[in-house]
Amino acid sequence: MALREITLRGTHGNNEKLAPSKLICIGRNYVDHIHELGNELPDDMVVFLKPNSAISHHLIAFSQEAIHYEAELCFLVKDGTFAAVGLGLDLTKRELQGKLKSKGLPWERAKAFDGSAVFSEFVCLDAQQSLMTLPWSFEFELEGQLLQRGDSALMLYSPQQILQSISEFMTLEDGDIVMTGTPKGVGVLQAGGLYQARLWQGPLDGEKINSQTPTLSVSWQAS
Repeated sequence: MALREITLRGTHGNNEKLAPSKLICIGRNYVDHIHELGNELPDDMVVFLKPNSAISHHLIAFSQEAIHYEAELCFLVKDGTFAAVGLGLDLTKRELQGKLKSKGLPWERAKAFDGSAVFSEFVCLDAQQSLMTLPWSFEFELEGQLLQRGDSALMLYSPQQILQSISEFMTLEDGDIVMTGTPKGVGVLQAGGLYQARLWQGPLDGEKINSQTPTLSVSWQAS
């Protein structure tokens, strides 16, 4: 079976298809989300993996149980650094995850199943953006109803820290994707619902909905 691919948006409309060897996911990276799920603040960065087979272009609302969404800021790796930015959904079997966690077992059955990672296109970072000194923010909504808002400035571990930490123990291949964690507001996907995510460079403005033109926007219909 061929490896599953994501799309890197070209500067002149020449999009490129890439097949990530793996997806590196950061858990518990927003304090509000940690409290939302009743978890403890981690002493160290929480890292887990999804395989290439987790990648899908279809948003599924049910697979043996109801699926929960977790919207995340994502980065694509090239030459050992973050070369492009996008948005992704870390889809989770929350009931199964709870059972696994209660027994001290790994999460893969609840987090790494086929179709558990859905992505937007990725947009190349320019020289200034690649420094990752400016915050990125995003919003995720269902048919106009705001569900989640994320801001890299609110992360426990910044994109720079995430890249450095992962690189200390794992080889990052060109095309790999790093999912940086989800803010509060996770919930159950609704079959038939039209979901939209938007990404901006810059911080959130309090609770005000961002009205600026986004760096990218993507929609998914859940089935």
